[in-house]
Amino acid sequence: MTVLSKTVPFVDLTIQHQPLQTAIEKAMETVVKRGDFVLGQALREFEREFAQACGVNYGVGVASGTDAIALGLQACGINEGDEVIVPANTFIATVIGVIKSGATPILVDCDPETALIDLNAAAKAITPQTKAIVPVHLYGQMVSPSQLLDFAQAYNLIIFEDAAQAHLAQREGYTAGSIGKAAAFSFYPSKNLGAFGNGGMLITSDEEVAQNVRTLRNYGAPSKYYHTQIGSNSRLDTLQAAILQVKLPHLSQWNQLRNQAAKKYDQGLQLLADKGIIPIQNVSDRGHVYHLYVIRVHDTCTLNREKLQDYLLERGIQTGIHYPIPCHLQPGYKELGYQLGDFPHAENLCNQILSLPMYPGISSEHTDWVIEQLSLRIS
Repeated sequence: MTVLSKTVPFVDLTIQHQPLQTAIEKAMETVVKRGDFVLGQALREFEREFAQACGVNYGVGVASGTDAIALGLQACGINEGDEVIVPANTFIATVIGVIKSGATPILVDCDPETALIDLNAAAKAITPQTKAIVPVHLYGQMVSPSQLLDFAQAYNLIIFEDAAQAHLAQREGYTAGSIGKAAAFSFYPSKNLGAFGNGGMLITSDEEVAQNVRTLRNYGAPSKYYHTQIGSNSRLDTLQAAILQVKLPHLSQWNQLRNQAAKKYDQGLQLLADKGIIPIQNVSDRGHVYHLYVIRVHDTCTLNREKLQDYLLERGIQTGIHYPIPCHLQPGYKELGYQLGDFPHAENLCNQILSLPMYPGISSEHTDWVIEQLSLRIS
């Protein structure tokens, strides 16, 4: 058995939490003393601050990114019988959110170089029932805002962004969440801005949409005990909001550190391109916030992905696959009517992609070790 020379975790949250420990504990203590654990002051403040950071007017905290999609689409007027275009290569939560809104997800293929939704493929999927498109800013990189806006205008569609992996990502002068009618974010602990549990937010510049989500998240009640809609119980806890409020001012710097680490990977892996190791393409430069750093292990590589992943783990390097099965091939979603071969780019990527360790503060020693081990095995 190989002796581990170094241990490189896939994610290490302690690096960002330790310097903030005192501030986080004080923020939590303030909430405890105030006793406003549900829909409290820290939540209202964080909603406003996060929306402002994204360049929109309103934020509404909910229980998860999935609920942000579901309730957000409902608030935008999406109903049963409507169709919503979604990329096949996304986390299943995107599809679940559409289904929970009452709409039918219509899956489409992706660009094999960027892994982002293919708008040409989306255009071919348009029907009279198509009412919205959910572009997923996958891995921390935005879908082109200009292309999205042109697409939505051409087909009279609502743009509802899934920005769960793209906190403060930028492209073409836009910040993630500011392109369309509304957007959903997740604050799952490993996200670029993560809570100490589950959480999410809907952001928008449309006051009516924001108010609708406030109502829907709170039992369909715009005021206490007055229920105008069939809503749900989906609220971002005040304690979680207080923690996120402490972390938010550091997010831009953390994103920069992720981008810098990605550039180190890019430079170190250049010589492996002709050997079948190719990073997912960055077309956003510094606007990419690298929630994940993903490479493709091509068929031309001397080692298949599974063996490469095992090899790296033997040397203390943790990796991930995001995601190993595309949405249309998930067993629980057979009723959508798709089958193997429908989305070849998404299917091919699922067999190739490998996520390398990535988090703000990952050391040069660790990134160098990952590059060195990849180079030694592949060369």
